[in-house]
Amino acid sequence: MTHQAIPSRRPSMFRAAFRTLRSHRLRFAMPALAVLLGVAFVTGSLIYSESVSTAVALAQTHSQPDVSVKIAPDRSAPSPSADSSGNPPQLDDSLLRRLRTLPGVSAARGTVEGRSFLVGSDGNLVGDLYQAAGVNYVPDRTGQDPRYPLTAGRGPRTTGEIAVDRQAAERAGYQVGDRVRIVVGGTAQSARLVGVFTAQDSRTAAGGTLTAFDTRTAQRQFATAPGSYSAIALTAADGTPQSQLAAQAQKLLPTGFRAATRADLESELASSDGGEKLTTILLGFAGVALFVSTFLVANTFTMLSAARAREHALLRAVGATRKYVMRLVLAEAAIVGTVASVAGYALGIGVATLLDRLFGVTGGPSAALQILSVTPVLAAFAVGIGVTVLSAYLPARRAAAVAPVAALRTSEPPTAASLRRRNIIGLAITAFGALLVAAAVGSQNLLFGAVPVLLIGLIVLTPLLAQVVTGLLRSPLTRLAGIRGKLAVENARRNPRRTAATATTLMVGLAMVTAVTVVITSVNRMDEQRADRSMTSDLRITAVDFAEIGEDTAARVARLADAEAVTPIIRTSFDLSDDNSLSTTAVDPATVQRLTPVTVRKGSFDRLDHGIAVTEKTAAAHGWRLGSRVTGTLSDAGTKTTLPIVAIYDGPDDLTPVLISDKALPRTSGTEHRPRTEAVLIKAANGRTAALRKEIRRTLDNPALLVQDRADARAAAAARNTPFLNIMYALLSVTVLIGALGVVNTMGMAVFERVREIGVLRALGLDRRRVGSVLRLESVTICLLGSALGLIAGSVIGVAAVLGQEGVPLTIPWGRTLLFFLATTAIGVLASLWPARQAARIPMLKAISTNTD
Repeated sequence: MTHQAIPSRRPSMFRAAFRTLRSHRLRFAMPALAVLLGVAFVTGSLIYSESVSTAVALAQTHSQPDVSVKIAPDRSAPSPSADSSGNPPQLDDSLLRRLRTLPGVSAARGTVEGRSFLVGSDGNLVGDLYQAAGVNYVPDRTGQDPRYPLTAGRGPRTTGEIAVDRQAAERAGYQVGDRVRIVVGGTAQSARLVGVFTAQDSRTAAGGTLTAFDTRTAQRQFATAPGSYSAIALTAADGTPQSQLAAQAQKLLPTGFRAATRADLESELASSDGGEKLTTILLGFAGVALFVSTFLVANTFTMLSAARAREHALLRAVGATRKYVMRLVLAEAAIVGTVASVAGYALGIGVATLLDRLFGVTGGPSAALQILSVTPVLAAFAVGIGVTVLSAYLPARRAAAVAPVAALRTSEPPTAASLRRRNIIGLAITAFGALLVAAAVGSQNLLFGAVPVLLIGLIVLTPLLAQVVTGLLRSPLTRLAGIRGKLAVENARRNPRRTAATATTLMVGLAMVTAVTVVITSVNRMDEQRADRSMTSDLRITAVDFAEIGEDTAARVARLADAEAVTPIIRTSFDLSDDNSLSTTAVDPATVQRLTPVTVRKGSFDRLDHGIAVTEKTAAAHGWRLGSRVTGTLSDAGTKTTLPIVAIYDGPDDLTPVLISDKALPRTSGTEHRPRTEAVLIKAANGRTAALRKEIRRTLDNPALLVQDRADARAAAAARNTPFLNIMYALLSVTVLIGALGVVNTMGMAVFERVREIGVLRALGLDRRRVGSVLRLESVTICLLGSALGLIAGSVIGVAAVLGQEGVPLTIPWGRTLLFFLATTAIGVLASLWPARQAARIPMLKAISTNTD
């Protein structure tokens, strides 16, 4: 038959591809599932991130509906210079009145914001603490604030009254008229809920809470200076351009402040990071999953090409060209990729919902998923079809390159010459990757490039490693399982490329899991050591993330009967006249030596109220001695002062190099220069630690404060990174699942290839159970190969990452490593169950008579 007799039109080729897929649907199921998972990960990440970005951007855009021009400090400009009184200029009532009289201004509003936490009816803090904010309620002529339309009650008018956003009220279980608890400035207080409002605000869109106060109360709690505002909003009268109003307002502003139009603000919001970092991280994990999927797809088409060699030979014999055969295989891959893309996009919607639960705020509003957004749809089909077709390209070329006569014979493993070339290339790339990883110890940025190079080198080198590892396993498996163990090892050694491709799918995922575990375990160990060093007292009070400790907390605790000694730990700095700065800690000089391992070498802490104490090392470095006078500026004061050195001491790192008395700190008005208490250390009366902890919690009644003993501090430090590690495991589990699918796929297709071999084994006396055990042992052998390579590579990467971090002790998680190894063995057993069952079901006479090897 001539070449023209073979239909070469595209529809005919696709009909042939569809027939092949129908007849081999089980064989294509695993690669399709692997691509489906990768596509779902990509599309889910994009759908979620786009939806969140859109929701936050809309909330930011609509959060100030009446703002035409906003006046606020210009963060890109130098700090405002002080006036004749030495005070920096502020956005105050005087400036607000002048701005209100500008031509074209229909309204002007001063706003002030800060941290405010809402305590629910169950006693716990509500919402995302990072997004918890307090604002001032500014009613207009109608008595309502246009930013916060009321749905119930009224706006706050005096101290002791608040209004909250509707979502926060629902989550906290409050209604108008209830007495509620809030935490502001580190102190819990009670207030009357007089109103509930809606808010188009990015903070509530991200799961935070908004608590509104009257303006004077908000200024007292949040303003950087008495009577000042965080920003001033101007509303333009009809017919007044925003740019004109901004130009007029800018002329009235002191240096360091900026009048921005609404258009400018919205442009800045559009260019800001709307979740791009999270999207990049998620897509990175999706890329790893797709990378592993390529090996599964390529391995499948390679095995199918070998199994269908006669089919391709017949096509060539009746006139089909190499191009036709290649296009036929690629068409099959394109169809598989299309089906996987459609199903993957549908699953991606579920992934986006899951990501909203994982990364969203507990109890916060869910983002409205934009399931038909253009980018995710295009990405789904580009990734799904692209990965599948590219993975099938080399197998398609090999299928098309075999001559018709050669294709009619049983396919053979790759020649030794081709494997030698691959081994040489693999050794070179692996060695180069190892050198890069070693160099990355001194440069962490280099690690991001070194890791892919090392993994690619191992992937190329895996056939050689497969021969070595299986050779080592042959003797123990033979002793353990007899002829079945020997057969299993020889089956794995028969085609090292196939074994390597299957083991690689497990290796990459397990390497990432191991590397992350080594890093997190080492960081946890560092945190535990720090907790041990810093926890020198019986009890310690710290604030939850984004909260603070009230100024009067230490004094309130000191009044309790069982508290023998109490000191606050307040961080500040002492800026010397020569532009150097010394980290400074304010403590109670009367009690600090009873609570921390501080040793006074010279002088005494008795006069610390009127001077400073420095470490011996600091004194030597600056040529100071007892009695030396040091001139500088306490960062909280803003004015220069000269203090004598009243003591030279040695102490723990967190209390060096300078100590001052907490009573010597300047008492500033406003919040900008208010000293922040980092912790409160407490020594309990003998045997009264537990009782004192309960009494402190009852007295402070503040869920934003943690009262910890040594065991609590260590447990909290150890658990700090656990949520992050669990999220990493959840993301990387997709890659490990694809690796398991690769093992199932290889073993399943091996059954179809070895029908006659299975029949001969049955004829020689192996019953169905023993035939199944051969396949199980082969599956475990492949999994152990992938596990060993993954654990070694992951440990090397993790060690390099840890050694590059100063102060982080290297800790190898041997227990988890053993667990990973056992889990991989279990994967091998489970992956072989279905193929072993299929093999056992093949009738012996049919197996012997088949023409399939």
